[in-house]
Order: sequence, then C-alpha cells, then structure tokens
Amino acid sequence: MNIWDTFIITPMINVLLTIYYYIGSFGIAIILFTILIRLVTHPLMVKQIKSAQAMQGLTQDKRYKDMQAKYKGQKEKLAQAQMELYKEMGVSPFASCLPTIIQLPIIIGLYQSLTRAMASTPAEMLYLKQHIYPGFLNISTLIPLDNRFLWMDLAQPERLFLPFIAFGIPVMAIIVVITSYMQTKLTMPPADPSNQSAMMTNMMNIYMPLLMGYLAYTLSSGLALYFVVSNIIGILQYAMLGRVNWKNLLPGQKSAAPVKKGR
Repeated sequence: MNIWDTFIITPMINVLLTIYYYIGSFGIAIILFTILIRLVTHPLMVKQIKSAQAMQGLTQDKRYKDMQAKYKGQKEKLAQAQMELYKEMGVSPFASCLPTIIQLPIIIGLYQSLTRAMASTPAEMLYLKQHIYPGFLNISTLIPLDNRFLWMDLAQPERLFLPFIAFGIPVMAIIVVITSYMQTKLTMPPADPSNQSAMMTNMMNIYMPLLMGYLAYTLSSGLALYFVVSNIIGILQYAMLGRVNWKNLLPGQKSAAPVKKGR
C-alpha cells in the first residue's frame, strides 16, 4: 500500500463506512463527512480570512501607494517591488488560495474512496477489505452499500430524467457551479484590481466553479453532493464570522467590505 492510500484513501474509506454503519444512508454519510472535513479545515479558512485582511490593509499602506505611482506602466518592476514589500510585512499574497489548494487532494481522495467503498464484484470487495483497519469494521455486514440517495445513484454521474424531457438534466452540476460561484463572490474581500495576486484570485474565482461543475458533471454524484454541501457550509462559516459580502451578488454593486462582528 503506497503513501497516498495509507494517509488519504484508507482513512477516508474507514470514516465514510463508519458513519454509514451507524446512519444507514451513504448520502447522509457523505454529508456528515463533508461537515467533518469543514470542521478540520476551519483553521485554514480563518488563516485565509486573516491573510485577506492583511492584503487589504497593505493596499492602504503609503509605501504601497507610492510604488504604484512610481512604477506605473512597469509591471515587472511593480511586481518585484510588491513582493519585496510582502516579504517585509510578512504577508503571503497567495495564502488566500490555500483552502482551495488543500481541497484538491480531498476531492481526489473522496472520489477514489467513493468508487472503492461501493464494491460490487468479489475482486472489488477483496480490494476494499485491504483498506479496512484490522478489527475495525465487518465488511460483510456493510456490503453491498445502499448507494441510492434522493434520485441519485451516488456511484454514477448525476442526471435527473423527467418524462417530458428526452435527456437527463445535470441538476447537481448546475447547483455546484452556482454555489461555488456564490461562495467566491460572497467571501471575496475588496481588492485592488492592479494588484497581481488579486488578479490571480479573480481568475480562480471564475475558473474554479467551472472546474468543479465539470467534475460534478463527469464523475460520481457522491462527489457532487460533497461539493454542494461543502459550498453551503463554507458560506455559513463566513457568515458566522461576519465575513460575507452579500452586496457582491447584486449586479452593478462594487465589492463592499463585510461587516465585522465583535468577538
């Protein structure tokens, strides 16, 4: 068993199957697993917020404004000067992307865990048994898993088939794109458009929802369910911390600073 299986796949499979053992619904197990992942990664989200605050404060610094005027039209020199100021102030311009980057191995690991947990052949069951901690779970009492949740087969790409439409509607993929975009818009702090890291963040805010929507469209609906629940919980987490910019969803509105709640 390799490092990826040992530290990512095997723990995820055991957690998912343990939740399923007590709940009896794999869809609910995925939802509870998503909540658990969000709680574990909450410190990273707080770090992201602090980094965004630091970047916002830095754009108001006199030295930052001076270099904007000094190197106007000289992108390379301006970027170099900005990086030197970031280093001096102890600010990481890319820390706001950290939670998104951290999610990538979780997404890959969850997809592989879902496909392996829903073993349907003797060979797959034998392979799954190798990922269960000794004496932890009795596979024979869990297999086959009930992979139906609402209208979805969690092991297959989701489509909603209606009698009056000739094709399946990828409802979950659409919801993934919408909730992903809402999360990026609602949690996006005010930024200087000329700032290089802000431009990169804005690009990720556009491409990441589309990427997640594509994954939800092509891969198992269990992964799409994880995306939707994770996005909704993320918005709620930011709202509880007083960091949601509700005006960002209104067309024509400029990005407004969120109202900071007292601790």
